[in-house]
Amino acid sequence: MKFNFGLLLLGVCLFSGASMAKGDEEPKEIYWEDMVPQDYVVPPSAIDHNGQMTQVETDAPLLQELNGQFVKIPGFVVPLEGDADNITEFLLVPYFGACIHVPPPPSNQIVYVKFSKGVPIANLYDAVWVTGILSTDGWKGDIATVGYTLKGQVVTEFEG
Repeated sequence: MKFNFGLLLLGVCLFSGASMAKGDEEPKEIYWEDMVPQDYVVPPSAIDHNGQMTQVETDAPLLQELNGQFVKIPGFVVPLEGDADNITEFLLVPYFGACIHVPPPPSNQIVYVKFSKGVPIANLYDAVWVTGILSTDGWKGDIATVGYTLKGQVVTEFEG
């Protein structure tokens, strides 16, 4: 029986090429306006009569077609879990101070991000890019109700 090394080599090349292409996939770069239906108008923040910050639209409409997409989103980090060196869970928000100094934006303008291992965030005042798999599964915490979640893979400095 004669073994065909050429056929084996071709099979290995095709298999490894297919798996490399999947691993080298570039994330889809999306911005906050890309995460809301076209006819949706983001309402202004709200402060109630007692001076409390309240979130407007805790059930704002999401874009279901973003579910499961590999994306890269810019924003600011609001830490939820972690230590002095690494953050494992945070909210990604479109502007600095959201959920802390000013009321939370609508739920479709906040992303709950979770990393299996923590990531260092150099400066909470600086915008970052967060890359990972986006989901339309919501999240609710003491700070805000969130429309999107993201399984984080990478955080990089924002260079717009």
